[in-house]
Amino acid sequence: MSTARALRSGVDARVTASLLARKGRFGGVDDAHGWLADAARGRRMETTRVPIDELAGWRRDESNGYLRHETGRFFSVESVAVEVRGSGAASDAAESSGVTRWCQPIINQPEIGILGILVREIDGVLHFLMQAKSEPGNPGAAVQLSPTVQATRSNYTGVHKGRSIPYLDHFRDPVSGALVDIRQSEQGAWFYRKRNRNMVVEVGDEVDVLDGFRWLTLGQIAALLAVPDLVNMDTRTVLACLPGGGTALSGALSSASAGGFRDALGRSADPGAPAVHTTEEVLSWITAARTRTDLSVESCPLHGLPGWQEHDGVISHHSGRFFSVVGAHVRAEGREVACWSQPMIEPAGTGVIAFVLKRIQGVLHVLVHARSEPGYADVVELGPTVQCDPGNYAGLPASARPRYLDTVLSARDVRFDTVLSEEGGRFLGARNRYLAVEADVEPAADDPDYRWLTLAQLDELLRHSFYVNIQARTLVLCLRAAAVG
Repeated sequence: MSTARALRSGVDARVTASLLARKGRFGGVDDAHGWLADAARGRRMETTRVPIDELAGWRRDESNGYLRHETGRFFSVESVAVEVRGSGAASDAAESSGVTRWCQPIINQPEIGILGILVREIDGVLHFLMQAKSEPGNPGAAVQLSPTVQATRSNYTGVHKGRSIPYLDHFRDPVSGALVDIRQSEQGAWFYRKRNRNMVVEVGDEVDVLDGFRWLTLGQIAALLAVPDLVNMDTRTVLACLPGGGTALSGALSSASAGGFRDALGRSADPGAPAVHTTEEVLSWITAARTRTDLSVESCPLHGLPGWQEHDGVISHHSGRFFSVVGAHVRAEGREVACWSQPMIEPAGTGVIAFVLKRIQGVLHVLVHARSEPGYADVVELGPTVQCDPGNYAGLPASARPRYLDTVLSARDVRFDTVLSEEGGRFLGARNRYLAVEADVEPAADDPDYRWLTLAQLDELLRHSFYVNIQARTLVLCLRAAAVG
């Protein structure tokens, strides 16, 4: 075995041991719930709607109507005209419905932020330093399980003039100990080429645990993932980038449930298990999808944006579907800044994000979709089998509904099902129902947009930037949680 493979195998074994540990040095899952409840009582946050033109510190650009912060930092709300030409991977807006041209507002946040989690081996088990944190867009502005550090460049360089960010120095320039250090995208339908540095950094020495932080095992976090709206999006994307367990996870699950779902899931995590397609074939397929997808995304004025209207300080689609741009004023306790105002994106409904699963030669495979969104940095990323808001298709013919949506909603073998909220710093009340269902489906042989992949293949792609979208990353973590029940 090569040195690199040996190191990877060692990390896989440690990650698997932590995933299987429902109790850590500082208690079990119930203790984690109690800690979060206590933290919520000391971190009150209030979000009040205000018209976007009355947002303190924000200005409209006279030439195009874009919303920008007076410092020129943080982010801006802009707009784009999108056209899908030729045959390529479709976004939700274009898929099935025949829509190939549209205009929309979009958030432009060119800064690369840090999403970082400290990890330390305690009593022989990896523990992750998690933060109890509320965001203005969280449902009910609730406290959620968040990374150790969750900060934009403007935040950690002090543009907000608030308190310094705890533990930041561990992530600014880690000399060693980085188990994960990779840039990943965020929602390409709402962000224009947004990237964050996803990091997991191991420390050997003890660190002071500040108020609002707690060491948890990966197994405890997996258990909390089953609670609606509790584990935030940034935690999910970072932990999904951890090594997936490989043969260590496969061995643990196979010995515990021979022939069952967990056995098939464990085999799926084994890089040596048979797969429908080789990794080389998968990479070639992604390259082909990116090559044949002709997606034009051009800036256009937000004033008078075709298909959109501005009324009572809110920018919304004329149909009432998709999403709106709203203004919010925030008062917060326990944050670096006590009050601020900002624009936010508010989706029209709750989405459905789902993997369809199938056992092939005893190995669980995931049906992934090569999809394009206007904000992707590299045209196409692998998404879930289904990624949509069903309400956007109300009143449309059945042929306009996304493929496999009805398969997911009618499935009997549901392996994971929880409503989770999205990034509460930019999105107001954004929630999706995350599902993983087993179903006996078979994509058309000539369908260029879908492929069956194993978890091991997804884990390999997650070691690189811009291959697996943020919704699919959450589902990968959800499957790992389902593996340990």
